[in-house]
Amino acid sequence: MIDLHCHVDLYPDPAAILDEAEARGAFVLAVTTTPKAWRGTRRLVGDRKRIRVALGLHPELVATRHAEVELLCALLPEARYVGEIGLDGSAPHRGSFDLQKKVFDRILHQCETLGGRVLTIHSRAAADQVIEGIERYPRVGLPILHWFSGSTKQAERAAAAGCWFSVGPAMMRSAKGRTLAAAMPLDRVLTETDAPFARSGDRPLYPWEATDCVGQLAAVHGISPESTLATIKRNLRKLADWRAPATANAEHTGPRRRSQTGAV
Repeated sequence: MIDLHCHVDLYPDPAAILDEAEARGAFVLAVTTTPKAWRGTRRLVGDRKRIRVALGLHPELVATRHAEVELLCALLPEARYVGEIGLDGSAPHRGSFDLQKKVFDRILHQCETLGGRVLTIHSRAAADQVIEGIERYPRVGLPILHWFSGSTKQAERAAAAGCWFSVGPAMMRSAKGRTLAAAMPLDRVLTETDAPFARSGDRPLYPWEATDCVGQLAAVHGISPESTLATIKRNLRKLADWRAPATANAEHTGPRRRSQTGAV
């Protein structure tokens, strides 16, 4: 069970979710929406072996919290994982788009300066601009486009830029989501929930349900679910094995993308 994008701290009882995820042996990347939430979430996670915390500043919050990019950059030497970051060009957030681009560029630049990080990236209604940012910083680390909702052509461009992708049960419910998943290189795909925002009926998805989409992912790639799950597990090992030059005081050394094909 692998959940590469989960807002654990936003569940009503995050400690119970973390305990259950640990008991089930799930790997969870707990993303944060502001850098002020990162240390608190790390304390909440504690020494749980398969749960990591990402340092984030969500683009939907940039309009009111853009000054926190300074704190994020100050904390980056301690963080291997970065997210949720990115751009949102949808109507409610279009007014802050220029400011979002400045914040996103600052974060990418700092990640590259530090040798690279694993980044989980939001790109709703802003796929081209996100990909352009990644192309400007080829040593930014390992960029993972979470719940990608652009076009097939944009997915192919992202893959050519070295991006990975995370997909989940909510994304795979739609025909568009399945079409996009079919365009993604399977050796650069991981599973996610985006919970508690993504839901199953009247309740949020749980981290251990991220791999419930494996059957649909297998179908669009024309292979067996068993083979698909084995590939996803290999992808997680690649992510875990990637290393960047050591940085002082880092929780872990970060990953560095070695080629435009995702080879490690």
